[in-house]
Amino acid sequence: MSSLVAAIEGIGFWMHGLPSWEAARAFANGGALIADAPSKPSPQLLPPNERRRASESVGIALEVAAAACQAADRDPASLPSVFASTHGDLAITDYICATLASEPRAMSPTKFHNSVHNAAAGYWTIGNGCMHATTAISAFDGTFAQGLLEALAQLNDGAEAVLLAGYDTASTGPLGEMTHSEGLLGGALVLSRRDPGLHSPSEKPAIAVLRATLVDGDPPPTQGALARLGANNAMAQMLPLFDALASGGDVVLLKAGPGRLLRVEIAHG
Repeated sequence: MSSLVAAIEGIGFWMHGLPSWEAARAFANGGALIADAPSKPSPQLLPPNERRRASESVGIALEVAAAACQAADRDPASLPSVFASTHGDLAITDYICATLASEPRAMSPTKFHNSVHNAAAGYWTIGNGCMHATTAISAFDGTFAQGLLEALAQLNDGAEAVLLAGYDTASTGPLGEMTHSEGLLGGALVLSRRDPGLHSPSEKPAIAVLRATLVDGDPPPTQGALARLGANNAMAQMLPLFDALASGGDVVLLKAGPGRLLRVEIAHG
């Protein structure tokens, strides 16, 4: 396939001990974890009552998506979006399976509606009054690469800018024996078609330009600081890109499926 190109206008990030992109970038360049960092995100998009009830997958997706839009100075209501998660919310899936097996009538309606894979996308579009298209995608360990491809394809099809959010949570119960995932991890990018070298004085310059191409092969071992720290989360597949964005790397290879890679070349702004 031919290459797809986009400028990165904004980045959002959240991991335990690294509650922002600034903290993650410092850590990737030899810094330390933030000792008093919150144990989970608290997305301000949701009213306080809903914020407390929100599932961890919804919370982290909204947190990083909002941070990326803020960094890009983009109105969230103006952006189509792609929400990429390997598993959705495994804790809720485990709860539903256990409840159906033991006491089906005790099923929580709130947890049931949060079990769908597009729950975070729904909260995001409703909370922001966004009428643009949103996509929820899963492709096992190629999920982030396929989400990035989807966002790039939308730009190539004419969208001015697209929000991409990748996130996963911890696995629990019997599901944890089948697919292991630890902690909370989320990252988001606002991608656009604009030329990073051409911007008005009122616009922020682009952070970087990505050129992505599908190729054959298998991903190399991960080596970056963020990739090592988040290696046990199902969305660790995205971390080589965030390591490169943080430390100035120029090429990353993201698993895009069996025997397939998304080669991403990075020109930093």
